[in-house]
Parts: sequence; structure tokens; C-alpha cells
Amino acid sequence: MNNPFIYSDDNKRYHTFSYYLKHTYHQKVFKVPLDAGFTCPNRDGHISYGGCTFCSALGSGDCVKRSDDIMMQYEKGLEMMKRKWPSGQGMAYFQAYTNTYGTLEQLKQCFEPFMQRDDVLALCIATRADCLNDENIAYLDSLSKRKDIWVEVGLQSIHDETAKRVNRGHDYACFLEAIQKLAQTNVKICVHIINGLPDETKEMMIETVQKIAHLPIHALKIHMLHLIKNTPMAKEYEQHPFHILTRDEYVEIVCEQLTYLPKEIILERLTGDGIADDLLEPAWTIKKVCVLNEIDKYMAKHNLYQGKNFR
Repeated sequence: MNNPFIYSDDNKRYHTFSYYLKHTYHQKVFKVPLDAGFTCPNRDGHISYGGCTFCSALGSGDCVKRSDDIMMQYEKGLEMMKRKWPSGQGMAYFQAYTNTYGTLEQLKQCFEPFMQRDDVLALCIATRADCLNDENIAYLDSLSKRKDIWVEVGLQSIHDETAKRVNRGHDYACFLEAIQKLAQTNVKICVHIINGLPDETKEMMIETVQKIAHLPIHALKIHMLHLIKNTPMAKEYEQHPFHILTRDEYVEIVCEQLTYLPKEIILERLTGDGIADDLLEPAWTIKKVCVLNEIDKYMAKHNLYQGKNFR
């Protein structure tokens, strides 16, 4: 069966980040993850302590070492990536914790060194909706005149009851306000959601994507819930187990979610990279390539593609 999806050079029936990068920069481009030394208002007591209950002590930056100077982190990450792609170019990915949670001067000290490097094609900045005030949004917009600036906003779910359950610290209305402000700038917007959060049904997960589909965003990351050892959620699960999506359930949900997204939205990821030593559940997420292959097979078998059900 021919692939009906237009933004694809292969068998993928969704708009992959690889496709976008290839057709934008015309070369191999990769992200280099960084820990810039920020924290989170949900950890330091400004809003709460302990962070979101699913988040590890490293603030989702498990693959980088805060002990290294940030430019040293980049150099080490770049060297590792270039072993695989010698001619590739890097994007500085400020991944760990909340990377706009600081003063304007702190943000400038963090981002400007990378803006001055010609070999850094773009900055990708992970943050929260409640840490995007008018001042730092204006600063990020000013940076976008010089390089591509991606702002990755964690949402996880549109459902406020879920946000309270996982100690998110802000509601959906706060997220919407931040997205509307970012949409008035030249920055590119990526939203992050999690499938399989406690007490969420398939219908709730589908609804999250249906709502996001109509927002002025450029990209989406879909992640399966990881129960990381020693997190509050992992401890909760060990005492009172809740349903963890099977691989088949996850694949079916993701494939249906994709059909509700406009074809222009880029899918930066459809599953996460589990670190085996830290992962309590689900073990199947460790085999990332297998999950992606199952998504491809399911979409082909059922003649699904991104945007098929978008209205």
C-alpha cells in the first residue's frame, strides 16, 4: 500500500522530526542535551516541593552531568554525536529542569554563549508554562532573530484533575495563556504530553491531543509514562498499583492520537528512552525501536496517517 502521508521520505505516516530537520537544514542535525543548573518552582518551594510525582531527581535530564561546565557538557555531547554523524551539526538542548526559571540576566548568561557559536544551529529550551513571563518571552523572541529558538512546554495532560494528581503545580488555563503569548513571537513551540498517567482513560488521552491539535504550535512530543525508581509516583505504585499501559495499548492510542493532528505538526518523539537501571515500569519502553516499528505496522495495517481525522 502506498504511503498517503505527504511529509515523509520513507514508510512513516507521520511528520517526523528527522524529516523536518533534513528538509530545513539539508544535513544531519541532532540535539545535544544539557543541564544548565536551573531548578523548578515545583521543587524549591515557590509552588511546591518534590516536583511532579513522575519526575526523577535529575529533572528529566538523566543523560547529562550537572558537575560539568555547560559548555563542556556540549563539547562532550557533540563529540559523542559526531562519532556517529561526523558531518552533523548540533542544536543546544537545555533539557533538565525548567530553563526559563531565573532572572533575565541568568538566562542571558546561559544562552548567549551558544548564540555566539556558528556551529550551533538552534537552541531548544525546555520549560513550564508558569515560568514564561512577558520579559523572558520577549528575550526569547529577540534571540529568534539570530537563530531558530524552540521552546518546549511541558503540559502532560489537559485534564486539571490529572495535573493535581501528579502535583503539576499549574492548570490547563495557565498553559493556554503561555501558548498564546508565545504564538505572538517568532519562536517555535513544542508541547510535551504523557500517555498512561494514573486514572487517565484512553478517551482522556485522545481528548488531550484533540485539544492540542487546534493550538498554534509547531511540534509535539508524546511520551509513555515512565515509573522511575524512588520517585513519589513509583512509591505510590508500589503501595497501590494502578494500570500501566501495555505496549499494544500504547501503540493503539498513539496511532489514533496522530490521526487527530494536522499534518503540519512535527512529531519530535512518540516514545521515550528508558534507562534500564532506573526504570521500574514499563520494561517494554526500553526497546524504543520496537515500539516505533509497531506504530508503523499498526498505521499501515489500519490505513491510518497523521491528520486523517483532523477537522
